[in-house]
Amino acid sequence: MRAIEIDTSALFAPIVINGRTVQNRLAVAPMTRISATEDGRASETMADYYERFALGGFGAVSTEGIYTDQAFSQGYANQPGMSDEAQAEAWKPVVAGIKTHGALAIAQLMHAGALSQGNRFRHGTLGPSAIQPIGEQMAFYHGRDRYAVPDAMTEEQIADVIDGFAESAKRAITVAKFNAIEIHGANGYLLDQFLTDYTNTRVDRWGGDTPNRVRLILETLKAVRAKVGAEVPVGVRISQGKVNDYQHKWVAAERDAEIIFGSLGEAGADFIHVTEYAAWQPAFTQGGPSLMQLAKRYAPRAAILANGGLHNIAQAVAALDNGADIVTIARGALANPDLPQRLSDRRTLNEFDPAILAPIANIKRTELAM
Repeated sequence: MRAIEIDTSALFAPIVINGRTVQNRLAVAPMTRISATEDGRASETMADYYERFALGGFGAVSTEGIYTDQAFSQGYANQPGMSDEAQAEAWKPVVAGIKTHGALAIAQLMHAGALSQGNRFRHGTLGPSAIQPIGEQMAFYHGRDRYAVPDAMTEEQIADVIDGFAESAKRAITVAKFNAIEIHGANGYLLDQFLTDYTNTRVDRWGGDTPNRVRLILETLKAVRAKVGAEVPVGVRISQGKVNDYQHKWVAAERDAEIIFGSLGEAGADFIHVTEYAAWQPAFTQGGPSLMQLAKRYAPRAAILANGGLHNIAQAVAALDNGADIVTIARGALANPDLPQRLSDRRTLNEFDPAILAPIANIKRTELAM
Protein backbone atom coordinates (compact mmCIF):
# COMPACT_ATOMS: atom_id res chain seq x y z
CA MET A 1 0.00 0.00 0.00
CA ARG A 2 1.22 3.51 -0.84
CA ALA A 3 -0.28 6.67 0.58
CA ILE A 4 -1.01 9.62 -1.70
CA GLU A 5 0.89 12.64 -0.41
CA ILE A 6 1.18 14.89 -3.47
CA ASP A 7 -1.12 17.36 -5.20
CA THR A 8 -3.02 15.38 -7.83
CA SER A 9 -5.49 18.09 -8.85
CA ALA A 10 -3.96 18.43 -12.32
CA LEU A 11 -5.01 14.86 -13.05
CA PHE A 12 -8.66 15.79 -12.61
CA ALA A 13 -8.93 18.62 -15.14
CA PRO A 14 -11.15 17.75 -18.12
CA ILE A 15 -9.83 17.82 -21.67
CA VAL A 16 -11.62 17.93 -25.04
CA ILE A 17 -10.41 15.70 -27.90
CA ASN A 18 -12.10 16.41 -31.22
CA GLY A 19 -15.27 17.59 -29.55
CA ARG A 20 -15.41 14.79 -26.95
CA THR A 21 -14.88 15.78 -23.33
CA VAL A 22 -12.76 13.44 -21.25
CA GLN A 23 -13.61 14.03 -17.59
CA ASN A 24 -10.04 13.71 -16.31
CA ARG A 25 -6.47 12.94 -17.39
CA LEU A 26 -6.45 9.32 -16.18
CA ALA A 27 -7.07 6.55 -18.71
CA VAL A 28 -6.83 2.78 -18.71
CA ALA A 29 -4.15 1.56 -21.09
CA PRO A 30 -4.84 -1.28 -23.55
CA MET A 31 -3.98 -4.67 -22.02
CA THR A 32 -4.27 -8.04 -23.76
CA ARG A 33 -6.47 -10.29 -21.59
CA ILE A 34 -7.59 -13.08 -24.01
CA SER A 35 -11.01 -13.56 -22.40
CA ALA A 36 -13.26 -13.49 -25.46
CA THR A 37 -15.10 -16.52 -26.80
CA GLU A 38 -13.26 -18.84 -29.16
CA ASP A 39 -14.99 -17.16 -32.11
CA GLY A 40 -13.87 -13.69 -31.01
CA ARG A 41 -16.97 -12.29 -29.31
CA ALA A 42 -16.62 -10.08 -26.23
CA SER A 43 -17.83 -11.91 -23.13
CA GLU A 44 -19.85 -11.04 -20.04
CA THR A 45 -16.64 -11.32 -18.03
CA MET A 46 -15.09 -8.66 -20.26
CA ALA A 47 -18.09 -6.37 -19.77
CA ASP A 48 -17.71 -6.62 -15.99
CA TYR A 49 -13.94 -6.13 -16.23
CA TYR A 50 -14.10 -2.96 -18.34
CA GLU A 51 -17.04 -1.40 -16.52
CA ARG A 52 -15.27 -1.45 -13.16
CA PHE A 53 -12.57 0.91 -14.50
CA ALA A 54 -15.21 3.42 -15.57
CA LEU A 55 -17.03 2.98 -12.28
CA GLY A 56 -13.72 3.64 -10.53
CA GLY A 57 -13.46 7.07 -12.14
CA PHE A 58 -11.14 6.71 -15.14
CA GLY A 59 -11.87 9.34 -17.76
CA ALA A 60 -11.20 7.00 -20.67
CA VAL A 61 -11.00 3.23 -21.04
CA SER A 62 -9.17 1.60 -23.95
CA THR A 63 -9.82 -1.97 -24.97
CA GLU A 64 -7.22 -4.60 -25.54
CA GLY A 65 -6.15 -4.99 -29.16
CA ILE A 66 -9.11 -6.10 -31.30
CA TYR A 67 -8.36 -8.05 -34.46
CA THR A 68 -9.65 -6.58 -37.70
CA ASP A 69 -10.20 -9.30 -40.30
CA GLN A 70 -10.74 -13.01 -40.82
CA ALA A 71 -7.43 -13.57 -42.50
CA PHE A 72 -4.10 -12.90 -40.76
CA SER A 73 -4.83 -10.21 -38.14
CA GLN A 74 -5.63 -12.37 -35.11
CA GLY A 75 -2.69 -12.64 -32.73
CA TYR A 76 -3.90 -14.74 -29.81
CA ALA A 77 -6.39 -17.45 -28.95
CA ASN A 78 -9.47 -15.94 -27.28
CA GLN A 79 -8.61 -12.47 -28.56
CA PRO A 80 -11.72 -10.38 -29.32
CA GLY A 81 -12.43 -9.27 -32.88
CA MET A 82 -14.36 -6.64 -34.80
CA SER A 83 -14.30 -8.54 -38.09
CA ASP A 84 -18.04 -9.11 -38.52
CA GLU A 85 -21.42 -7.96 -37.26
CA ALA A 86 -21.68 -10.67 -34.58
CA GLN A 87 -18.40 -9.60 -33.00
CA ALA A 88 -19.41 -5.94 -33.18
CA GLU A 89 -22.78 -6.68 -31.54
CA ALA A 90 -21.03 -8.54 -28.71
CA TRP A 91 -19.13 -5.37 -27.82
CA LYS A 92 -22.34 -3.41 -27.16
CA PRO A 93 -22.72 -4.38 -23.47
CA VAL A 94 -19.04 -3.65 -22.86
CA VAL A 95 -19.30 -0.18 -24.37
CA ALA A 96 -22.59 0.55 -22.60
CA GLY A 97 -21.03 -0.31 -19.25
CA ILE A 98 -18.10 2.04 -19.85
CA LYS A 99 -20.33 4.88 -21.01
CA THR A 100 -22.76 4.48 -18.12
CA HIS A 101 -20.17 6.01 -15.80
CA GLY A 102 -19.17 8.85 -18.10
CA ALA A 103 -15.91 7.42 -19.44
CA LEU A 104 -14.79 7.66 -23.06
CA ALA A 105 -14.84 4.19 -24.69
CA ILE A 106 -11.87 3.68 -27.04
CA ALA A 107 -11.59 0.66 -29.35
CA GLN A 108 -8.00 -0.30 -30.06
CA LEU A 109 -7.71 -2.05 -33.42
CA MET A 110 -4.68 -4.21 -34.22
CA HIS A 111 -3.17 -6.60 -36.74
CA ALA A 112 -0.60 -8.94 -35.19
CA GLY A 113 1.33 -9.59 -38.38
CA ALA A 114 4.45 -11.68 -37.85
CA LEU A 115 3.88 -11.79 -34.07
CA SER A 116 0.68 -13.82 -34.38
CA GLN A 117 0.79 -16.88 -32.14
CA GLY A 118 -2.84 -17.99 -32.29
CA ASN A 119 -5.04 -17.48 -35.38
CA ARG A 120 -8.10 -19.64 -36.02
CA PHE A 121 -8.52 -18.38 -39.60
CA ARG A 122 -5.14 -19.06 -41.21
CA HIS A 123 -1.98 -21.09 -40.88
CA GLY A 124 1.21 -19.07 -41.12
CA THR A 125 1.78 -15.35 -40.68
CA LEU A 126 2.38 -12.24 -42.75
CA GLY A 127 4.86 -9.41 -42.36
CA PRO A 128 6.51 -6.69 -44.41
CA SER A 129 9.44 -9.02 -45.11
CA ALA A 130 10.17 -12.73 -44.67
CA ILE A 131 12.23 -12.19 -41.51
CA GLN A 132 11.73 -14.30 -38.41
CA PRO A 133 10.85 -12.16 -35.39
CA ILE A 134 13.40 -12.20 -32.59
CA GLY A 135 12.56 -13.80 -29.26
CA GLU A 136 9.94 -16.37 -28.33
CA GLN A 137 6.17 -16.38 -28.21
CA MET A 138 4.54 -15.29 -24.94
CA ALA A 139 3.55 -18.23 -22.76
CA PHE A 140 0.96 -16.27 -20.77
CA TYR A 141 -0.92 -15.80 -24.07
CA HIS A 142 -0.71 -19.55 -24.86
CA GLY A 143 2.45 -19.13 -26.94
CA ARG A 144 5.28 -21.62 -27.30
CA ASP A 145 8.63 -21.74 -29.09
CA ARG A 146 9.89 -19.27 -31.68
CA TYR A 147 7.74 -17.10 -33.91
CA ALA A 148 7.22 -18.39 -37.44
CA VAL A 149 8.93 -16.83 -40.43
CA PRO A 150 6.21 -14.67 -42.06
CA ASP A 151 5.43 -14.46 -45.74
CA ALA A 152 6.30 -11.07 -47.23
CA MET A 153 3.08 -9.24 -47.99
CA THR A 154 1.84 -8.49 -51.49
CA GLU A 155 0.28 -5.19 -52.53
CA GLU A 156 -3.13 -6.89 -52.48
CA GLN A 157 -2.59 -8.14 -48.93
CA ILE A 158 -1.50 -4.67 -47.77
CA ALA A 159 -4.67 -3.22 -49.28
CA ASP A 160 -6.71 -5.89 -47.47
CA VAL A 161 -5.08 -4.92 -44.15
CA ILE A 162 -5.97 -1.26 -44.62
CA ASP A 163 -9.53 -2.19 -45.55
CA GLY A 164 -9.77 -4.47 -42.50
CA PHE A 165 -8.86 -1.62 -40.17
CA ALA A 166 -11.30 0.75 -41.87
CA GLU A 167 -14.26 -1.63 -41.88
CA SER A 168 -13.62 -2.67 -38.27
CA ALA A 169 -13.47 0.97 -37.23
CA LYS A 170 -16.81 1.59 -38.90
CA ARG A 171 -18.37 -1.38 -37.04
CA ALA A 172 -16.85 -0.21 -33.77
CA ILE A 173 -18.49 3.21 -34.10
CA THR A 174 -21.80 2.41 -35.82
CA VAL A 175 -22.64 -0.98 -34.29
CA ALA A 176 -20.75 -1.30 -31.01
CA LYS A 177 -21.07 2.47 -30.32
CA PHE A 178 -17.51 3.16 -29.21
CA ASN A 179 -16.62 6.85 -28.85
CA ALA A 180 -13.15 6.73 -30.40
CA ILE A 181 -10.70 4.58 -32.35
CA GLU A 182 -7.05 3.86 -31.57
CA ILE A 183 -4.98 2.30 -34.36
CA HIS A 184 -2.32 0.03 -32.88
CA GLY A 185 0.91 1.07 -34.55
CA ALA A 186 3.16 0.04 -31.65
CA ASN A 187 4.77 -2.81 -29.71
CA GLY A 188 6.01 -4.86 -32.66
CA TYR A 189 2.68 -5.68 -34.30
CA LEU A 190 2.11 -5.37 -38.04
CA LEU A 191 2.03 -1.59 -38.49
CA ASP A 192 5.10 -1.27 -36.28
CA GLN A 193 6.79 -4.05 -38.25
CA PHE A 194 6.52 -1.84 -41.33
CA LEU A 195 7.89 1.12 -39.36
CA THR A 196 10.87 -0.81 -37.97
CA ASP A 197 14.06 -0.88 -40.00
CA TYR A 198 15.15 -4.44 -39.27
CA THR A 199 11.74 -6.07 -39.84
CA ASN A 200 11.06 -4.11 -43.03
CA THR A 201 13.66 -4.63 -45.76
CA ARG A 202 11.30 -3.91 -48.64
CA VAL A 203 12.51 -1.91 -51.63
CA ASP A 204 9.08 -0.72 -52.81
CA ARG A 205 7.04 2.27 -51.61
CA TRP A 206 6.39 0.55 -48.25
CA GLY A 207 10.07 0.17 -47.32
CA GLY A 208 13.40 1.95 -47.28
CA ASP A 209 13.55 5.32 -45.58
CA THR A 210 11.39 6.38 -42.64
CA PRO A 211 8.79 8.30 -44.72
CA ASN A 212 8.15 5.09 -46.66
CA ARG A 213 8.12 2.85 -43.59
CA VAL A 214 5.55 5.04 -41.81
CA ARG A 215 3.35 5.04 -44.92
CA LEU A 216 1.17 2.06 -43.87
CA ILE A 217 0.29 3.72 -40.56
CA LEU A 218 -0.67 6.92 -42.38
CA GLU A 219 -2.69 5.15 -45.06
CA THR A 220 -4.51 3.18 -42.35
CA LEU A 221 -5.27 6.38 -40.44
CA LYS A 222 -6.65 8.02 -43.59
CA ALA A 223 -8.81 4.99 -44.43
CA VAL A 224 -10.21 4.80 -40.91
CA ARG A 225 -10.98 8.51 -40.94
CA ALA A 226 -12.81 8.15 -44.24
CA LYS A 227 -15.03 5.42 -42.78
CA VAL A 228 -15.86 6.96 -39.39
CA GLY A 229 -16.02 10.62 -40.35
CA ALA A 230 -14.42 13.80 -39.11
CA GLU A 231 -16.26 13.97 -35.79
CA VAL A 232 -14.95 10.70 -34.31
CA PRO A 233 -11.67 10.95 -32.38
CA VAL A 234 -9.07 8.78 -34.12
CA GLY A 235 -5.57 8.23 -32.80
CA VAL A 236 -2.51 6.02 -33.19
CA ARG A 237 -0.40 4.18 -30.64
CA ILE A 238 3.36 4.46 -31.24
CA SER A 239 6.35 2.92 -29.47
CA GLN A 240 9.99 2.16 -29.97
CA GLY A 241 10.15 -1.00 -27.86
CA LYS A 242 8.21 -4.14 -28.74
CA VAL A 243 6.76 -7.11 -26.90
CA ASN A 244 9.67 -9.14 -28.30
CA ASP A 245 12.32 -6.39 -28.25
CA TYR A 246 11.97 -4.02 -25.30
CA GLN A 247 15.22 -2.15 -25.99
CA HIS A 248 14.66 -1.13 -29.61
CA LYS A 249 15.34 2.50 -30.55
CA TRP A 250 14.64 4.27 -33.83
CA VAL A 251 17.78 4.34 -35.94
CA ALA A 252 17.67 8.06 -36.79
CA ALA A 253 16.64 9.00 -33.25
CA GLU A 254 15.02 12.44 -33.03
CA ARG A 255 14.96 12.83 -36.82
CA ASP A 256 12.75 9.73 -36.95
CA ALA A 257 10.57 11.16 -34.19
CA GLU A 258 10.14 14.35 -36.22
CA ILE A 259 9.10 12.39 -39.32
CA ILE A 260 6.79 9.95 -37.50
CA PHE A 261 5.03 12.36 -35.18
CA GLY A 262 5.04 15.20 -37.68
CA SER A 263 3.41 13.05 -40.37
CA LEU A 264 0.79 11.78 -37.92
CA GLY A 265 -0.03 15.35 -36.94
CA GLU A 266 -0.25 16.43 -40.58
CA ALA A 267 -2.50 13.45 -41.36
CA GLY A 268 -4.98 14.64 -38.72
CA ALA A 269 -4.48 12.24 -35.82
CA ASP A 270 -6.61 13.54 -32.96
CA PHE A 271 -4.39 11.82 -30.42
CA ILE A 272 -1.05 10.02 -30.34
CA HIS A 273 -0.52 7.40 -27.66
CA VAL A 274 3.17 6.94 -26.93
CA THR A 275 4.39 4.08 -24.80
CA GLU A 276 7.85 3.50 -23.33
CA TYR A 277 9.09 1.39 -20.44
CA ALA A 278 9.41 4.58 -18.39
CA ALA A 279 7.56 7.44 -20.10
CA TRP A 280 9.65 10.19 -18.50
CA GLN A 281 13.06 8.83 -19.52
CA PRO A 282 15.01 10.37 -22.43
CA ALA A 283 13.99 8.72 -25.69
CA PHE A 284 17.51 8.61 -27.09
CA THR A 285 20.40 10.37 -25.36
CA GLN A 286 21.09 11.15 -21.74
CA GLY A 287 19.48 14.45 -20.82
CA GLY A 288 17.46 14.58 -24.03
CA PRO A 289 13.68 14.82 -24.44
CA SER A 290 11.32 11.95 -23.70
CA LEU A 291 9.18 10.39 -26.40
CA MET A 292 6.08 12.17 -25.06
CA GLN A 293 7.91 15.50 -25.27
CA LEU A 294 8.93 14.77 -28.85
CA ALA A 295 5.38 13.80 -29.77
CA LYS A 296 4.08 17.10 -28.41
CA ARG A 297 6.88 19.02 -30.13
CA TYR A 298 6.25 17.59 -33.59
CA ALA A 299 2.47 17.06 -33.40
CA PRO A 300 1.38 20.02 -31.27
CA ARG A 301 -2.28 19.89 -32.30
CA ALA A 302 -2.76 16.26 -31.27
CA ALA A 303 -3.57 15.23 -27.72
CA ILE A 304 -0.67 13.19 -26.35
CA LEU A 305 -1.45 10.09 -24.31
CA ALA A 306 1.57 8.78 -22.43
CA ASN A 307 2.13 5.29 -21.04
CA GLY A 308 4.95 3.65 -19.15
CA GLY A 309 5.42 3.46 -15.40
CA LEU A 310 2.87 6.20 -14.76
CA HIS A 311 1.16 4.24 -12.00
CA ASN A 312 3.85 6.14 -10.10
CA ILE A 313 1.54 9.05 -9.33
CA ALA A 314 4.32 11.61 -8.89
CA GLN A 315 5.53 10.74 -12.39
CA ALA A 316 1.95 10.89 -13.71
CA VAL A 317 1.51 14.42 -12.40
CA ALA A 318 4.91 15.48 -13.75
CA ALA A 319 4.08 14.02 -17.17
CA LEU A 320 1.35 16.62 -17.63
CA ASP A 321 4.06 19.30 -17.59
CA ASN A 322 6.28 17.33 -19.95
CA GLY A 323 4.28 16.68 -23.08
CA ALA A 324 1.43 14.48 -21.91
CA ASP A 325 -2.21 15.52 -21.98
CA ILE A 326 -3.49 12.21 -20.58
CA VAL A 327 -1.64 9.46 -18.73
CA THR A 328 -2.61 5.85 -19.40
CA ILE A 329 -2.16 3.28 -16.70
CA ALA A 330 -1.93 -0.52 -16.95
CA ARG A 331 -0.47 -2.33 -13.94
CA GLY A 332 -1.72 0.36 -11.57
CA ALA A 333 -5.24 0.02 -12.99
CA LEU A 334 -5.21 -3.76 -12.57
CA ALA A 335 -4.23 -3.31 -8.93
CA ASN A 336 -6.57 -0.34 -8.44
CA PRO A 337 -9.55 -0.36 -10.80
CA ASP A 338 -10.83 2.58 -8.73
CA LEU A 339 -7.51 4.46 -8.87
CA PRO A 340 -9.01 7.89 -9.68
CA GLN A 341 -11.44 7.61 -6.79
CA ARG A 342 -8.60 6.54 -4.49
CA LEU A 343 -6.58 9.58 -5.53
CA SER A 344 -9.52 11.90 -5.04
CA ASP A 345 -10.21 10.46 -1.58
CA ARG A 346 -6.49 10.40 -0.65
CA ARG A 347 -6.68 6.67 -0.05
CA THR A 348 -3.71 4.34 -0.37
CA LEU A 349 -2.99 2.45 -3.59
CA ASN A 350 -2.53 -1.29 -3.82
CA GLU A 351 0.73 -2.61 -5.24
CA PHE A 352 0.49 -4.61 -8.46
CA ASP A 353 0.58 -8.39 -8.00
CA PRO A 354 2.05 -10.14 -11.09
CA ALA A 355 0.03 -13.23 -10.18
CA ILE A 356 -2.95 -11.50 -11.81
CA LEU A 357 -1.41 -12.33 -15.18
CA ALA A 358 -0.26 -15.87 -14.34
CA PRO A 359 -0.15 -18.54 -15.58
CA ILE A 360 -2.39 -17.25 -18.39
CA ALA A 361 -3.22 -13.55 -18.67
CA ASN A 362 -6.98 -14.02 -18.94
CA ILE A 363 -9.40 -12.13 -16.68
CA LYS A 364 -9.73 -13.83 -13.30
CA ARG A 365 -13.01 -13.79 -11.37
CA THR A 366 -11.00 -12.71 -8.32
CA GLU A 367 -10.14 -9.45 -10.12
CA LEU A 368 -13.79 -8.61 -10.55
CA ALA A 369 -14.31 -8.84 -6.80
CA MET A 370 -11.67 -6.18 -6.10
